[in-house]
Formats: sequence, structure tokens, C-alpha cells
Amino acid sequence: MLAVGTLAPDFTLPDQNGTPHSLSDYRGRKVVLYFYPRDNTSGCTRQACAFGELYPQFTERGAVVLGVSKDSVASHKRFEEKFGLPFTLLSDEDKSVIQAYDVWKEKKSFGKVAFGVVRSTYVIDENGSLQVDAYVLHESESEIALTADNGSLHEPSRLEDKREKPSCFPEKA
Repeated sequence: MLAVGTLAPDFTLPDQNGTPHSLSDYRGRKVVLYFYPRDNTSGCTRQACAFGELYPQFTERGAVVLGVSKDSVASHKRFEEKFGLPFTLLSDEDKSVIQAYDVWKEKKSFGKVAFGVVRSTYVIDENGSLQVDAYVLHESESEIALTADNGSLHEPSRLEDKREKPSCFPEKA
């Protein structure tokens, strides 16, 4: 991951509606920039829903939440609509931003080795510097949420009850 205190790499990516967003557009605001592997998978859905549930707390503190994956604009739109996500999802199909933020890594799953996005979160301050960085170490326990406490954003923490799913996550029949 990139070092805390360094200037966050600027980028321009399309959102779920095809509208371009640049990180520099958000100067003067805190940015919660989170990277996730894929729309509509159980871990990524839990993660997105957790951010969605905390979204009002972030906006009250002047922060913006941006989710980034290599999925297409159309995939992001379906994901947003299906789960009622209140924040911006950015499409990085060529992985240029994913690579700039050093979250494209070798991953091992079920004995196979492949490259992919490692679930990661950066908090970027009002001046564009990296304030907090964190990997989610266990994809099976990916229900993360950044806590907004005393008017400032802190390092990610896991939801207290691992069995509890965010409210927008579909229940199994």
C-alpha cells in the first residue's frame, strides 16, 4: 500500500452513470476511497452495504465515499440499483488506478494463485494526502466499515457481530 502522509495519486474515472470523477474534484473534503474485487459478490456486497449504512455519518463530517473496482460502468449501475447504494462507484477497467494505489496483488484462493484486487481502504485528507490505509486481511470477514467518531475518520474496524449482515444484504431463502 501507499505510505501514509504521501500525496494520493490523482485520477479520473467514470462513475456508475458514466460521469467522470477526478480525485482533485474533492480537494477540501475528506475522501474514503475503497477498492474491492467485484460487484455483486457476497464479500463485496457486504462491504458496500456497510459503507452505505455509515454514509450519513460520513457526509455529516464532510467526507465523500468512493468505491473502485475493475467492473464496467453498466455493472456498477446494476450493483448500485440492486442494493440502493448511496455513494459513487468508479469503474477502473484498465486497472490504472488500482495499480497506482498498489492494490493489485497476488492472491491465493483454494490452492490457486492469481492476481486481483486486494480489498483496501484509504482515507485521504482535505489536502489530498493519505491519512489512513488498511487492508482487509481475511476476505471471508470483509464486513468492514470506517467509523466516524468525534468528528474525525479513523482506521477501519470490523463490524462487531460477524454473523450480522448489513441491512441491504439479501437474506438466503
